[in-house]
This record gives sequence, structure tokens and C-alpha cells, in this order.
Amino acid sequence: GSLPKWVVNKSSQFLAPKAMKKMYKACLKYPEWKQKHDPHFKPWLFPEQSRLPPLALSELSLQHADSLENIDESSLAESKEDRGEGSDEDSLT
Repeated sequence: GSLPKWVVNKSSQFLAPKAMKKMYKACLKYPEWKQKHDPHFKPWLFPEQSRLPPLALSELSLQHADSLENIDESSLAESKEDRGEGSDEDSLT
């Protein structure tokens, strides 16, 4: 479905700036936090440090965008369990 324009406008005016301020404050504290929490562990820079199991190429398949356009989810109902507890959607109602 789609969101009403007023919901998008209000969330852009209030929720987005608030989230960005919180993220900015967290980013300022990150260097100090990282120095205390495994400072040399950076798998985004050094993939060999990754603790995730490798993915076999045989498990991957190509999926083209045009095949995704025909998915009809209009008959599906989203339950509270699907969204997770305390999701943003719960606070909008």
C-alpha cells in the first residue's frame, strides 16, 4: 500500500530530523566507543575478519527486477508479530 501524503509530510518534518539528530550524536561518540570495544575488528575493511560462514555460490540465483514487479501482496494482512514489538508503525496509530 501507500501512505497518505500528510503522513509522509509530517514524518519528514518531525521524525526524520529527530532520527538524524540521534544518529549524529551517536556518530560523535563512536570513535571513543570503538577504542574500548575491539578496536582492530573491522570486517567492513578486512573481510578476512568476518565471522559469518561463507556463502556457497551454488546457493545464489539471479533474480531480474522485472520478475519482482508482478508480486501481488494485496491479500496479505500484516500482523503485529510480522512488524515486531515496538515498531514505528505501532506509534503511528
